[in-house]
Amino acid sequence: MPDARAPLAETPRTGGEPPESYRPAAAIAICDLRKVYASGFVALKDVTLDIRRGEIFALLGPNGAGKTTLISIICGLVTATSGSVAVAGHDIVRAARSARSKIGLVPQELTAIGYESVWATVQFSRRLFGKRADPQYLEGILKSLSLWDRKDSKVLTLSGGMKRRVMIAKALSHEPEVLFLDEPTAGVDVELRREMWNLIRSLRNRGVTIILTTHYIEEAEEMADRVGVISQGELILTEEKQALMRKFGAKQLTLQLQEPLREIPTALAPYSLTLSADGHELAFSYDSDLQRNGVANLLAQLTNAGVRFRDLHTSQKSLESIFVSLLRGPQ
Repeated sequence: MPDARAPLAETPRTGGEPPESYRPAAAIAICDLRKVYASGFVALKDVTLDIRRGEIFALLGPNGAGKTTLISIICGLVTATSGSVAVAGHDIVRAARSARSKIGLVPQELTAIGYESVWATVQFSRRLFGKRADPQYLEGILKSLSLWDRKDSKVLTLSGGMKRRVMIAKALSHEPEVLFLDEPTAGVDVELRREMWNLIRSLRNRGVTIILTTHYIEEAEEMADRVGVISQGELILTEEKQALMRKFGAKQLTLQLQEPLREIPTALAPYSLTLSADGHELAFSYDSDLQRNGVANLLAQLTNAGVRFRDLHTSQKSLESIFVSLLRGPQ
């Protein structure tokens, strides 16, 4: 795992030549990736994507969209029909072992259920990747996950939340540069979910690249640096989260009027205002880019038209509503 005290170094290009699409800034470089199953079902349609080093990338999409297929190909569990993937500069086909050693995978299902102790479990996972014993490193992992006091406990005896932490410890045991988290907070309570979010941030701060899939849109809104939306095997959008919110997260200004209106004054027609059924509220939807001038001009025009209001408030589209609208497409 990258050291928190030093910047993430560039990974040497060993163990096979990466595809031409690889750029040093990318933790994962995906180029024209396609997967067609024997039945003829097209699970992925020419997906191209670079995931940057040290970012939290949220991959969103409905069930059957292709998220699991994409992750499975990157992790070497499924073979692509065509296209290329490089992980930390290592081609997943020509340098499969080197690429896989850079990846930690935490699946949604709780598979860390056994009679071994927590300590034995993470030691075994580290040995699977041929890593030298490093008790100090594993101790640090368990302490960061609040598992050190349970290191001698049988995994089978732990709570669901603790088992999920053990799975993360296993995934981190061989010091990966990239960590896949598939629904990391599924089935956990709100308090534990917040703790998991803090953990994910701390891993990112150490230089680990996090790829997060989640059904909790609030999780992506809270955590992600960038968001990718996949639908029917196609990557329909990748965007910085804040830019996405600015671009698609239209704001709404709601004015509570002192006196009800029967209709919107003609002078206010250019603003496409919406009047409530009882005439007591006016709603104005605006792009974030229009925030300064649009709202100020509207308030001035309201005054000129003799419309008085007693209160106002603003709201903004959530990432969830943006996600739903993207999946629906143009109406």
